[in-house]
Amino acid sequence: MIKILYIEDNEDNIYMLSARLTRKGYEVIVATDGDQGVARARSDAPALILMDLSLPVVDGWEATRRLKALVETRAIPVIALSSHAMAGDREAALAAGCDDFDTKPVEFTRLLGKIRALLPKESMK
Repeated sequence: MIKILYIEDNEDNIYMLSARLTRKGYEVIVATDGDQGVARARSDAPALILMDLSLPVVDGWEATRRLKALVETRAIPVIALSSHAMAGDREAALAAGCDDFDTKPVEFTRLLGKIRALLPKESMK
């Protein structure tokens, strides 16, 4: 089963997206702040990370920079998720090391396409 780490602090978002991803056959693990997310990525080795940008403790931009600086996590694709979607947010997320960007509320079919496009081919077997 393909493991996705969802780093999000909003319980409603966690419930909704985790349930939908689980129904599609993914294993979803959750972290509720950026610091915990970096730790979970290191310990659980997910195939992909969904990263909220507005997080407590360590925000999503900094958490992504930390993940991309670590040898053991730098190759894990990161999709930034933001409800703010201000001009420049996508560019800032990509500059921090995110591999893609999507807005909230999540349009599930679009996000699923981005997830599938970024997953390592060996995890798709």
